[in-house]
Amino acid sequence: MSAVVLSAFSGSAARLVLRYERNAILDGQIWRLLTGHLVHGNAWHLTLNVAGMGLVALLFGRDYSPWQWLGILLASIAAIDIGFVFYEPQLEWYVGLSGVLHGAIAAGLMAWWHYENRVLTLSVALLLIFKLIWEQHRGALPFSGDMPVIVDAHLFGACGGLAGAALIWLIQRYWPSRG
Repeated sequence: MSAVVLSAFSGSAARLVLRYERNAILDGQIWRLLTGHLVHGNAWHLTLNVAGMGLVALLFGRDYSPWQWLGILLASIAAIDIGFVFYEPQLEWYVGLSGVLHGAIAAGLMAWWHYENRVLTLSVALLLIFKLIWEQHRGALPFSGDMPVIVDAHLFGACGGLAGAALIWLIQRYWPSRG
């Protein structure tokens, strides 16, 4: 079902109206701060993002409640959008979910730290950190395809996912009746 909804957001007309577009956002089209993460450049981009969501659900789906996942995803979106608006003024447009996926992975790894094998968790976390550092210094990974990759979305999203997971952890630790 979600793949059908996401593919509806992948057509060129929808993409133009819904993508993150800096000038349009600054002119008041604030819905683009959310919808830009739902539209995709092409079918392959959509396929990669849907596969990534499936992998995140498989690996980390049970680690947070649906409401907590919503908070984590919104924290990732907010971090990406704040990063784009305030630190990437040259970025004219953006589409895709990969930054939010990086946020979900970072949040999942934070949850794993509390119950999963620490060597496994640390190994996967180091891979994520290495990937983010690589992207900051060398650009997108070689197998990223021909779509332009905005690697800062991955970094901002991971930071947002960590912040969302940290907030959930603090709430559960200090106000357990609210977690």
